[in-house]
Parts: sequence; C-alpha cells; structure tokens
Amino acid sequence: MREWTPSGVLGSTIEITPTTVQRGDVIQVGGRACRVSDLYQLPHGAKRLLFESGELLTMHTRTRLVAVRMLRRR
Repeated sequence: MREWTPSGVLGSTIEITPTTVQRGDVIQVGGRACRVSDLYQLPHGAKRLLFESGELLTMHTRTRLVAVRMLRRR
C-alpha cells in the first residue's frame, strides 16, 4: 500500500548528520519508516530524535544516516 502525499510535495533522499537533521525527516530504522517529530540537543554535538511513534534514536557526532526530506515545489 502506498502512502498518499499532497500535490506539490517532492521527496528527496539526503544524507543527514546531527547538525543537519530536521523535524519531518523520514529515516528508515529496522525496516520501518520513522518520521522525526522532535529533536533534543545533547552534550558534545549529539542529538536525540523523537519519532512520531514515540521511539527515540540518539545520533552522535559521527553518525551519518540517509533520510527522505519532503520539499515543497513552488
């Protein structure tokens, strides 16, 4: 089953780090797509991500992940 996306929205695959991650980014974790709903700054440049499902993921300074970021077309 495919998820509906609003017209005018384009998804782009990008590499994210703790400094570039944003709310709304979709990261695949354990075969599931998880959307970032909130971010918490931690010491030494790390970030804790809270997903819409309630799960947490900690990104350390050297963590590199691939995510899908929704971009609005104008």
